[in-house]
Formats: sequence, structure tokens, C-alpha cells
Amino acid sequence: MWLYQFTFPPAVDENFQLFCYFALQVGKARLKYKVMPPAVSGSPEFERIFRAQQNSLEFYPVFIITLWVAGWYFNQVFATCLGLVYIYARHQYFWGYSEAPKKRITGFRLSLGVLALLAVLGAVGITNSFLDEYLDLNIAKKLRHF
Repeated sequence: MWLYQFTFPPAVDENFQLFCYFALQVGKARLKYKVMPPAVSGSPEFERIFRAQQNSLEFYPVFIITLWVAGWYFNQVFATCLGLVYIYARHQYFWGYSEAPKKRITGFRLSLGVLALLAVLGAVGITNSFLDEYLDLNIAKKLRHF
């Protein structure tokens, strides 16, 4: 049981490290393309790198909420594995967008798919918890008997 207590911190920590990495890349791009803060516009190359970082930050609250709900109500290990796939997808998105806007699509679609799957798993887990608590019907236990 102790494994379940430690699955979320690594996933969240890896995501934090990814955002630190993105911020470092934006800092390097600022120096390379001579765009000093607080300016956020300049060369198209810098703007793509900056937007890739900002878009990833905008999705972060949705990711954290769906990750925690799916882990809490469905399965922590499975949710953590999906969280790692999401981090990979965001990395692909960042580098694809940094090169050309059309190259971001693969990473974007993969990250949206993972978010959708986490949301579905969370909804299934919440539904199962509700049925178990109020109707004394645990679907997971019934499925294990088959």
C-alpha cells in the first residue's frame, strides 16, 4: 500500500521540472533574439517559444485537477502513468511549436487525449464511489468476480 502514497509527488515534480525547463528555454530565446523583459513580442521564433511555454502553463491547472481526481477516485498508478505520457506530449508540443506552428499538432492532440482519458477515469471513479457510498453497489468489486 505504501506505493500508492508516493506515486503523485514524482508525477507532479516531473511536471514542475518540465516547466522550469520551458522557462529556461524562454530565457535563452530572450537572449538569442534580444527580447528583453517585459516585452513578449519580437522575432517570430521567440514568439513561438514564448507561446509554447504560455500554452503549456494555461493547460497546467486542468492537468493537475484531472490527474488528482483520476488518481484519487480511480487508480493512482494508472493516473501517474498517464501523467507521464502527458508530460511527454507537452514536451513534444513545446519543441514542435518552437520549430513551426504546424509541428505542434501531434503533441497537442496527444496531450488532449490524455486529459480526456484522465477526465473519463475520474468521472468513472467518482460514479463508482457515489454508487458504493449511497447505494452500496461497488462496480469494481462486481467486475472482479467475472
